[in-house]
Amino acid sequence: MKRLIIRVMFEGFYSGKTVPMHNYLVYYLIIIPLSYLPFPVLYLLSDFIYIMVYYVFGYRRKVVFSNLKASFPNKTDKELHQIERKFYSHMADLVVESLKTFTISREAAAKRMVARNPEVPNQFYERGQSISMVGGHYGNWELYAVTLKEHLKHKVIALFTPMTNEFFNKKFKASRSRYGLNMCSIQEIKEDLENNNREVSATIFGSDQCPRKAQRAYWTEFLNQDTGVQFGLEKFARDNNQPVVYGNIFKVKRGYYEVEYKLICEDPSTMSHGEITEIHVKMLEDIINAQPEYWLWSHKRWKHKRPEKLEQGQYSSL
Repeated sequence: MKRLIIRVMFEGFYSGKTVPMHNYLVYYLIIIPLSYLPFPVLYLLSDFIYIMVYYVFGYRRKVVFSNLKASFPNKTDKELHQIERKFYSHMADLVVESLKTFTISREAAAKRMVARNPEVPNQFYERGQSISMVGGHYGNWELYAVTLKEHLKHKVIALFTPMTNEFFNKKFKASRSRYGLNMCSIQEIKEDLENNNREVSATIFGSDQCPRKAQRAYWTEFLNQDTGVQFGLEKFARDNNQPVVYGNIFKVKRGYYEVEYKLICEDPSTMSHGEITEIHVKMLEDIINAQPEYWLWSHKRWKHKRPEKLEQGQYSSL
């Protein structure tokens, strides 16, 4: 407790801001102690979380089942509930595995997230080319974040939206960045490019985040539904003439994952408008169809509807 008080005083003094005490208590008395537990104990905790979240509290069960029902119209309710239970079990694993990333060693993390073919992105580093990378919220993206530099020779930059809680935003950003990942906003990257200070880098985009504005989304069909997709990856790759690489994360067994890289294109200028976006959306759809339980079904992915004036494959720059 004495060390905790000293740490709180130290951080509070140097931040120059008053942070609610409960933020410190949650982080230093719950998150960090739990992260030091061995994986077998964490998975016992995961089993408990699964029971509580799925059976007791029913966290977002209506959202999850609605998403599954719309995505797989040919499956029976029994089949959908089987996927639902597997998803909640995996989500509980994600919770404890994400806690572990706060203190996991670089070597331990690397054993649990292995790259099948790192030569796909690394060939462009050897040529002195920066690349754009894309992937979805599938498998364990938090563990992937702390192991990226084990796979890639590039300077690795991940785009992120800051959390509203400044204290936890700082802590989560530090956790993801401690083994070489750089967390940046799109504005920071643009400024870096304008100043010509950028190293040979790999910039990572999420492919399945719901766009904030339906008018600025690229509209296509995804999992049997009319879906707005962020167009930033394709625009960024075209503007900067960067090869595009997709990353698929496979769950091998509990706590162990493999990532497989696929080249979408070497020269974006040779691709028609929307082609890069259509390809990475289809790649994510294929892996979800193969093992749907490992995607983030609790996300309200389809809360926006296509604006009437936009046809499929169109997007507005407004």
